[in-house]
Amino acid sequence: MHSVRMARQYGRAALIATTEHLDELDGQPLFWRSAPGADVLYVHGVPTNSDLWLPLLERTGGIAVDLPGFGRTTKRGDFDFSIAGYGRWLDRFAEHVGLGAFRLVVHDWGGLALAWAARRAEAVERLAIIDAVPLLPGYRWHRVARAWRTPALGEIAIGLTTRFALRRVLPPAIAELAWPHFDQGTQRAILRLYRSADPDVLAFAGNGLGDLRAPALVVWGEEDPYLPPRFADAYAAALGGEAEVVRLPGAGHWDWRERGDVLDRVARFVA
Repeated sequence: MHSVRMARQYGRAALIATTEHLDELDGQPLFWRSAPGADVLYVHGVPTNSDLWLPLLERTGGIAVDLPGFGRTTKRGDFDFSIAGYGRWLDRFAEHVGLGAFRLVVHDWGGLALAWAARRAEAVERLAIIDAVPLLPGYRWHRVARAWRTPALGEIAIGLTTRFALRRVLPPAIAELAWPHFDQGTQRAILRLYRSADPDVLAFAGNGLGDLRAPALVVWGEEDPYLPPRFADAYAAALGGEAEVVRLPGAGHWDWRERGDVLDRVARFVA
């Protein structure tokens, strides 16, 4: 099933019309969006979905997908909700959509796609990393993640999350984007993903970052409450190519959704 989201006006230029795709992969529901333009793959994090990327997708074109456990893609309980499991799924998704050479943009847990991309580094033309989970040594999980990683406590904490509570910990626009799909399937996916990723697992997953030699842009909010901005520089140092670091004073975890100048800068870089 396909539906088209009509282009809106942005300033003096019309944005690109996007198409919604609801089909199947491995016999399970799959939701993704596409728009004509640059060959960009957008990968979201927790607790969001491909809706997160509409402001960029409408400027650059490309593909944005709901990862398993999120949005409208499968939430089956036996999926491997780990960095490696998502990597294997992304292999099948790339084949499903005929992805060739591409530009990659990741945010938050979308950073797991960096480990996947490193295995096909020759196909990566450009790379934008925005406040992404560090696949690097030295990271320790933030307070909310530590609760989620704790058996029983995590189930209670996430199960009691209301729409109001979500709006207290996320920007209201992000909370409203995530809430319609924040069901038991997504909650299970979040808990399993966090519990699969001890600090040494994150560092191991980033062993191939040096193979990514494409030009890179690393964007980080200096006031990110979850991921310290020092990891912006650490990511740039770990990549194998030239990387520009943009650290944003006063900005938080969702900087590109809250500041038009940051949105425009990322769009210009990938498009």
